Amino acid sequence: MRRVIIDTDTAGDDTIAILTALHHFKVEGVTITGGNVDFDQEVENALYTIQVFHPDYHVPVFKGYEGPILGNQDGHVTVEDVHGSDGMGDSLFPKATQRPEEKHAVDFIIETVKDNPGEIALLAIAPLTNIAMAIKKDPTIVKDIPHIYIMGGTNNSLGNITAAAEYNFYVDPEAARIVLHSGVPITMVGWDMCTEYSVMADEDHAEIAKLNTNLSKFFIDINRVVLKFNREVHKINGTTHPDTLLVAIAANEELMTEAGEYYVDV
Repeated sequence: MRRVIIDTDTAGDDTIAILTALHHFKVEGVTITGGNVDFDQEVENALYTIQVFHPDYHVPVFKGYEGPILGNQDGHVTVEDVHGSDGMGDSLFPKATQRPEEKHAVDFIIETVKDNPGEIALLAIAPLTNIAMAIKKDPTIVKDIPHIYIMGGTNNSLGNITAAAEYNFYVDPEAARIVLHSGVPITMVGWDMCTEYSVMADEDHAEIAKLNTNLSKFFIDINRVVLKFNREVHKINGTTHPDTLLVAIAANEELMTEAGEYYVDV
């Protein structure tokens, strides 16, 4: 089974992406970066998601950078209006039993990659701060990372945080530039792909609700707020799942019917 580290800013779709990754990969760890909602809440959301996957399953969770490389935490933009006050559709789940690790996320990324050269791919479904800082702290990891799968940016299309920008790149553009210029092989799924191929419509939600399992209830709960937001703001009839689309492509690249090579700058 292929081995990965997931770097996430855990809100609704990140949780479904994490669950998808746990089915398809050996997840060595989950690292948290500042993004969707309050940082400590993101940590709790990741821990709870792993518990939802299986109460006895342990994947270590590491706290990383709480804000972008430049600027300060006060200027960091969160999006509770999209995902709910807790990032989980205002579900306010209880805390998971598992607690985060003491080691910093950047050190975990560096050590794990260096100890397993060529074996650990990165699933980047958040602002790229942690990965960029790992590359800056120890540039020798570049040759040891076989691939980075990135959900971020948008290709000549509307953004989701401004008219031109996608959220993950908008929050920390310097980090995006560092990672994109690192030389590591990259597969990037932009917001334009997500609005076309990752939408779960009302009938999909109804089908999932009919399953009436713990996981289907989890899916419905965490998507409650974003479903309303998408209808009112993006004029999309359903929920978007950009992070899950990225993980699905990483799990099975045959899902890509077309791809292009681009020079990308930020």
